[in-house]
Amino acid sequence: MINSKTIVFIHGLHENSHSWIEWKSFFENLGYNCYTFNYPYHEGIPLMLRQKPNKLLTDICLNDVVEHYYKIIDLLENKSPILIGHSMGGLIVQKLIQKQKGSLGICITSAPPKGVFSFKWSFIKSNIGVVNPFKGNGLYCGTKKWYHYAICNTLTREQSDEIYEKAVVPESRRIPRTSRQKDGKIDFNKPHNPLLFIGAEKDHILPISLIIKNYKAYKNKQSIADFKEFQGFSHSICVQNGWQKVAQYIEEWIKKNI
Repeated sequence: MINSKTIVFIHGLHENSHSWIEWKSFFENLGYNCYTFNYPYHEGIPLMLRQKPNKLLTDICLNDVVEHYYKIIDLLENKSPILIGHSMGGLIVQKLIQKQKGSLGICITSAPPKGVFSFKWSFIKSNIGVVNPFKGNGLYCGTKKWYHYAICNTLTREQSDEIYEKAVVPESRRIPRTSRQKDGKIDFNKPHNPLLFIGAEKDHILPISLIIKNYKAYKNKQSIADFKEFQGFSHSICVQNGWQKVAQYIEEWIKKNI
């Protein structure tokens, strides 16, 4: 029997599990057993990681991160937990659901799989710095100006800078690059456990139109794929004021589909 009260949170790029602190508390207060795990080489205080990142991070690709979570889930008592992921974490949720490692998958402003693309300028401008092929495999840590435009564009610069100081970590360029290649491939015709896609109306780095493309790509008529747009939010939907209503919607969706 699936334990409907176990959640694994999966963070996105440029951050680590610290980003889920308030969500973990929110769902634990509702009776869920919550786990937050880091990608490989993302463990630590963000400020310290910016000052002294692990150079091994340059070598990991998307599949390394997916396999990392696959192995972690296998060590849990419940080997088919609810999965909640943000940004690249959303794509990792899609990959894990495809591998049948989750009972439900919630993809919040999910990074797109291979073959799903946007030609919106905000998407290109926000992502070109990290995937730039002329930068080799060196680590990427965007500026505060970039962060405000790409992630926190509905917040003031002061609010954005505060989140940056608390949350941003250096990132592997290979993870987003390989997400556009075979590592990011999804079989959209394969039966799957229920998926919920959440988009943010004002998102620059992963525009709402891209989230809709991702959601609509799923073709299996016997499987559940749902979509919900939240007005007024940017990509920082999980930390900006009002995130609780997003979390509450997710909890209601979980209760309907478990």
